[in-house]
Amino acid sequence: MKNQTNSIVQRFYLLDLLRGVAIVLMLYFHFSFDLAHFGFTQSNFYHDPYWLHLRTVIVSLFLFVVGASLVLATQNGIQYRHFSKRIGLLLLFSVLISVNSYFMFPGRTIIIGILHFILIASLLGLIFIRYYYLILITAIAIILTGTNLQHEFFDNVWVHWIGMMTHKPATEDYVPLIPWFGVVLLGMFFMKYALKSANLKKILQTKADHRIFDSLTFLGRHSLIIYVIHQPILYGFTWLAYRISTS
Repeated sequence: MKNQTNSIVQRFYLLDLLRGVAIVLMLYFHFSFDLAHFGFTQSNFYHDPYWLHLRTVIVSLFLFVVGASLVLATQNGIQYRHFSKRIGLLLLFSVLISVNSYFMFPGRTIIIGILHFILIASLLGLIFIRYYYLILITAIAIILTGTNLQHEFFDNVWVHWIGMMTHKPATEDYVPLIPWFGVVLLGMFFMKYALKSANLKKILQTKADHRIFDSLTFLGRHSLIIYVIHQPILYGFTWLAYRISTS
């Protein structure tokens, strides 16, 4: 039991670092969005390729690490108490995000945003957790399907969560199952491979000795709470600046 516990709490610092990088990029993205929302800048977040590609990078980083972390958390079996607690937190925060977005962005409420998706993906990922090449094959199939196929059927509200829509729904965050679950599966496959490779595993567990990396890994370890609270703070700050500048 002692060995099992030690294995579970092992830190893979590179994953924390990747989360930290994603957090910094997300803060930059959302603060820039808020500045544009209140008219301080003229950025177009719905059509400008720069912002669209940056969002893709941010979401991909988060979800890749979600998949890798799911494998780590279950490598000695599913810890149901810990897993249930995390699912409960994701459910709570997903509801809070939806409610908050309803008031912050009328008509563009977040129904299937990144936290909602991570909740669903964490549960679906358990179905694949025992497999290896099937994870990779399914990941490639889902990504190719989601990036190449669209159909009007998926424009119906009740299937928005699946993806393959012909247009993005009116919402401030949209992370559908297809193609994004494929990225989670890629993260799962990568970590399964890493656990079989002593050299790669050592690299992932090696802590970089620099303040910048320490700061990023700190952000990565607290990514969930930062995600939940950052936008109300940034939005409130830019709203206050707007009121002051227009008074």
